[in-house]
Amino acid sequence: MERQPVSCGENPRQYRARILIFLPGVVLLLFGLTVVCQGVATLDRLKIVEAERDRWQRPDDVAQALALHEGSVVVDLGSGAGYFALKLSRTVGSRGEVIAVDIRRLPLAFLRIRALLQRRWNLRIVRSEPNDPHLPLGSVDAILIANTYHELNNRRMILARAFQALRSGGRLVIVDRGPEEATEGDAAGGHHELPLAMAESDLLEAGFDLVSRAGRFIDRPPDEPWWLVAVRKP
Repeated sequence: MERQPVSCGENPRQYRARILIFLPGVVLLLFGLTVVCQGVATLDRLKIVEAERDRWQRPDDVAQALALHEGSVVVDLGSGAGYFALKLSRTVGSRGEVIAVDIRRLPLAFLRIRALLQRRWNLRIVRSEPNDPHLPLGSVDAILIANTYHELNNRRMILARAFQALRSGGRLVIVDRGPEEATEGDAAGGHHELPLAMAESDLLEAGFDLVSRAGRFIDRPPDEPWWLVAVRKP
C-alpha cells in the first residue's frame, strides 16, 4: 500500500483562526499587566504621600481625641484609601474593629488591597450612599470624619446617622479646613472649606455635647488652618 505524505503545515483559514484566537489573549494579558503595574505604582505613591502627611496631620492627636482603646469599634467616615483607617486598626487591636466608609469605589479597592497586604483583619469596608453611610445602630464607640465634612451634601442627615450609630458617651471627631468663623460667602456655600463655627452649630443642633475644639489644630500657611472639634453622644 502506498503511503500518503504527511503535511506539517496549515491551510490559511486555520492559520487565521488561530491568530484571531491568540490576539485577544495577548491584548488581555497586556492590559492586565498594565493594570497591575499602575496599581503597584499607586500603592508606592500612597506610601510616599502618607509618610509626608504624617509630618503635619497629627494622626496620634486625632486618635487621642477619639478616646479609643483596645477593643473599640470606630468608623472612618470618608476613609479614602485608608490613611486613618489603617492607623486606627492598630489602635483598636484584634479585638476591635475599624469600619472604613466611603462613597468612591476606587479608593476603597486600594484600601482593600492594603488591608490584605498588611493583614488588617479587623478592618471592614463599606461603600456608602450620599445620604446613608450604612452604619450599625448603637454599637460604635467613635466616628472620625477627616477632610470630608465640607464635601457632604446633606450634613444634617449624616449627623443623624452618626448619632444613631454611636453608643451613649461615644465620640464624633471632625477634622477639616476653613476659617474658624463663618462669613456670608461660607453660609451661601461659596467656599470649598467649612468654618469650625458652622460645623459646631450643626453638631449641637444634632444633639451632641461639645468635648473640645481647636480652631488652629493644624496651621500650614498659605492654606486655610485645619480645625478639630470633638463631641459626644449624651
